[in-house]
Amino acid sequence: MILLVLIASVLIAGVTVYQFREQSREYHEDRLGRKEEQIKQAITFALQRTTYPITSQYLSLIFKDEIYRIAIIEGTNFNLYDLQGRLIKSSRPQFDNDDVSTRLEPHILDSLRNTINKHFIEENTAAGFNYQASYSYITDSHFKPIGILHLPYFEENSFYDKELREFLMRLGVVYLFMLLLAIALAYFISKYITRSLQTVSEKLNQTRLARTNEKILIEDPSLEIAQLVDSYNAMIDELSQSAAMLARSEREQAWREMAKQVAHEIKNPLTPMRLSVQSFERKFDPSDPEIGTKVREFSKTLIQQIDTLSSIASAFSNFAKMPAQQNETLNVAEVVKLALDIFNEPFIYFVSEADDLVVKMDRTQLIRVITNLVKNAIQALPEVENPKILVIVSAEGDMAKISVADNGKGIEEEFRDKIFEPKFTTKTSGMGLGLGMVKTIVETYKGSIDFSSNTGKGTVFTVRIPQIKKHKSVIA
Repeated sequence: MILLVLIASVLIAGVTVYQFREQSREYHEDRLGRKEEQIKQAITFALQRTTYPITSQYLSLIFKDEIYRIAIIEGTNFNLYDLQGRLIKSSRPQFDNDDVSTRLEPHILDSLRNTINKHFIEENTAAGFNYQASYSYITDSHFKPIGILHLPYFEENSFYDKELREFLMRLGVVYLFMLLLAIALAYFISKYITRSLQTVSEKLNQTRLARTNEKILIEDPSLEIAQLVDSYNAMIDELSQSAAMLARSEREQAWREMAKQVAHEIKNPLTPMRLSVQSFERKFDPSDPEIGTKVREFSKTLIQQIDTLSSIASAFSNFAKMPAQQNETLNVAEVVKLALDIFNEPFIYFVSEADDLVVKMDRTQLIRVITNLVKNAIQALPEVENPKILVIVSAEGDMAKISVADNGKGIEEEFRDKIFEPKFTTKTSGMGLGLGMVKTIVETYKGSIDFSSNTGKGTVFTVRIPQIKKHKSVIA
């Protein structure tokens, strides 16, 4: 009620001001038009009586004295210019002529020539008043322009401003009374309504989803309050049923999410294991003199991935962290190179700009970070003619920086804000947990991950992990 009164008062005041301004504008436009028409009629009459040729050259002689007579009769001053904008004659006294422009501005002449009715009004402000200047052609008996009439006009709005102030003051008094009345009515009406709702309010404040709620019992309530109480009691019954269903649904959803997450985590080591086995099978040669070294490297890779699977299984059984963290002192360059050895793609390149970067981190999780980023980069390159993935290890202040860059299709602008969200993916397969897990792992070790992407040109993911002071023994 109070808000409606305030809004109405503001709107009516605004409409009132607008109406007064419009009336003032229309009044001055009409007055200027009448003045201009009267002066042009007087000029036409003077041209009809003159014995001089009616041309631009003789306007100064025709109106030598006539211009003062017309100005006195019409009660306003005006000026005459030739067609080139040069001042011919002014009705103002000789000592005031310094305020009269001796030449019209080019834009005035252009506007006057280009208008359909050959009439131009310039609006401006001078000495605190709104100022208008009317420009129109003076024509001979054949309607041929021979000069330009300039009629200055100052708007006098003191009467309208006074009327507006008085009206707004009267309107303000009325709306102040209405506002006070609205406040009083709103107070008493709200007190009357809320008196019956006190009990209902207390019960509502005590309502909780996680516990049994009491129903409302009120003796001899009014019809409206009785309906409200019945609705509340019915809601309590539905709330109890919904709470049981919600608890069951949350348990089922938690298990579904856990199953999805575990399935995704298991796929990560299985893929490089499959690639390693295929590569070993393809390149296996019993007669190779380095076969022992290759078998050991192959075994080492498989054991690492098997350890990852084992840690995932352990984490799932504990229903906690996945996989469990075992912080080690790692040489970043060596671990990253080891993680890249499982990939057989010839377009993957590794560059180490700092071979002595040391971090405190779980080796398996660091390998998972690199594996996820490289796999995503490979999946962004299926239609690229000359695919390339560049993995760079470097130092950035106190941070070890790992960059994974590709020249793939890039990330669309609409997907960039969601790229690290769990279950978000633009691929037709997968759970969309990879980059979300990578971000979780990196931030667990007080690191950060970000990316820059140019659609159609490629993407760069950058991981930063805090360095530690180097020790004599560093685990690769």
